[in-house]
Amino acid sequence: MQKKHILLGLAAMLTGMNACTNLDENVYSQVNAEKFYNNRQEVMAAVLRPFTHANAWAAPTGQVGYWRVNELAGDQLAWPQKGRHGYDGGDWIRLHQHTWTVDDPNAWNPWRLIFWGMGFCNNTISDLEKVDFTKIGMTEADKASIIAETKVLRAWHYLKLIDLYGNIPIITTVGEPLNPPNKPRAEVWAFIEKELKDNVELLQPLAPAMVGRISKAGGYAMLAELYLNAQEWAGTPKWDECITYCDKIINGEGGSLFGTVPKLETDIMKPFSNVNHTSPENLFQIAYDYTVGNARFGWSGDLWHYNQRFAYNATFGGNNGIVVIPTAFDAFEDKDLRKSNWMLIGLQYKHPAMRSATDPGDTVLRGTEEYNNKPLIFVKEIRRNSEGETGPGGMTRGEENSGARFAKYLPGTQLDANYWNNDFVLYRLAEIYYNKAEALTRKNNNVPTQAAVDLVNEVRKRAFKVEDWPAAAYTVATLTMDEFLAERGREFIFEGKRRSDMIRFGKFTTNSWWDHTATNNDKWKIFPIPRRQITANPSLKQNPGYVD
Repeated sequence: MQKKHILLGLAAMLTGMNACTNLDENVYSQVNAEKFYNNRQEVMAAVLRPFTHANAWAAPTGQVGYWRVNELAGDQLAWPQKGRHGYDGGDWIRLHQHTWTVDDPNAWNPWRLIFWGMGFCNNTISDLEKVDFTKIGMTEADKASIIAETKVLRAWHYLKLIDLYGNIPIITTVGEPLNPPNKPRAEVWAFIEKELKDNVELLQPLAPAMVGRISKAGGYAMLAELYLNAQEWAGTPKWDECITYCDKIINGEGGSLFGTVPKLETDIMKPFSNVNHTSPENLFQIAYDYTVGNARFGWSGDLWHYNQRFAYNATFGGNNGIVVIPTAFDAFEDKDLRKSNWMLIGLQYKHPAMRSATDPGDTVLRGTEEYNNKPLIFVKEIRRNSEGETGPGGMTRGEENSGARFAKYLPGTQLDANYWNNDFVLYRLAEIYYNKAEALTRKNNNVPTQAAVDLVNEVRKRAFKVEDWPAAAYTVATLTMDEFLAERGREFIFEGKRRSDMIRFGKFTTNSWWDHTATNNDKWKIFPIPRRQITANPSLKQNPGYVD
């Protein structure tokens, strides 16, 4: 499996770097790139280094990165206080209610993590530009493609920075300038567009060997995202350009896995399974291989109950954090298989292998807090049910069983040959279908064309049984813009896209949802430049509406 080779190469690089923590070693101000990069393995170790850091900010794995703030500021997921756990200084309450500040960890940590990862990209580009590839058994074409891939990866970092912060510095060289000023959002957008268009055609096509790296299809997906958000990010709509790059992916111009063109899965679980590196739907993902490299996408920490591992015969628990809010759970029809497969609700059961040998008949998963040793029954409400509370509840009113739980990614049992090898998907073909459909609709004055409806239905129909589908299919009359936003939420729940979608549809500051009142203030559409960053770099200017 190709991703095993990727991770083993990375492990070799990290092993070689262990001496950096030995304070008895001599410290040098720089490493001569021409002497360090002696073979293909050393080159690829440098190329792959930024990908490992992307785990810290792009996925729900314990860090306060892009995923966490983009989901928890939206109208689907929340981290409410549950009994004595989860208050965490009010961080998640401020995020949910849109009351964060310039000193907020939720503003600082994504900035820190994404710029850190982007710095790895800059360092790799600078190093590899100095290397004579012909002297290490590689070609100039290899060099051009590898540097282009790293520049596209850097552009991916900038995509998330422009989304979260708007007006940011443009930095392409480590340490230069010392105090870079932030640039207007439209200028940052133009920089990202140029970086992507200058480099995307130099990338390798999507193929099994490119799983976990950025292929041409992945670069096209970034351009589709950039153009889909151009009106918000740059002030000018770019619907035709979005459609162009969606079509390149759909037609197979960017490559595909196991076929001539990318294909939608018929099973809604397969793009997220522990063998999802083989899914023909996935275009770009962060690769993990727990069975070989001991690397896993650790969603359990943020998204599982303390005892949820016993339901799967898994070896890792959770901290009972993020849940689906009641209004988001209710947005799914009961016949929608995404509701019954991607979320857990109701009484939970132990996996047969996790039942007690002395009491194999005890099949029920049990609580540890308010429901200590009692059957664990997840409920959609976030309130103190054990006290008989009724009503909507709130962010400080939860208990350990509050809220439907995450089940989009499943690890398999610990005896599974691919146990916890799930890759974290960043772009998949379903999103490209929806992006094209949205661009077609917006071009048509927000009225869906039949082509747009067909694209959405092609994805949506697999979420319904054959006998339920005709009634669930959209028409040009029923796929309104509000319904389109709701459908994007259902299809991409847990994938780190909700806040961005709500902003683009004009609902992020004007809508109210469970325990969230509309702010009607556009300042909340971007986060503040962290105060500590402005203190360190006086060239930075604060975003509108925030006071240092």
